Amino acid sequence: MSTEARPLCPECGGQLKAGGMVLCKREDDGRRVCRLLWKCVGRHVWWTWSDRPGDELEPCPHPQLFGG
Repeated sequence: MSTEARPLCPECGGQLKAGGMVLCKREDDGRRVCRLLWKCVGRHVWWTWSDRPGDELEPCPHPQLFGG
C-alpha cells in the first residue's frame, strides 16, 4: 500500500498503518463483514468496514486485536 493511500489518525494526525482484518457481524444489516484495523505511532487503534471505504474511522473497542 502506498503512503498516500493511508488514512490519518483522527486523534493525533499521524499516518495509520494497516494491521489486519476482523470478521464481525454488522448490526444495521445483520451481514458478516470484515473490519479493517488501523494503528498510528501514537498507539490509537481504529477500524472501518471493508465494504464501506467512504465511512469514517471508528475507535476500535478492542485494541488488543492489533497485537498489543
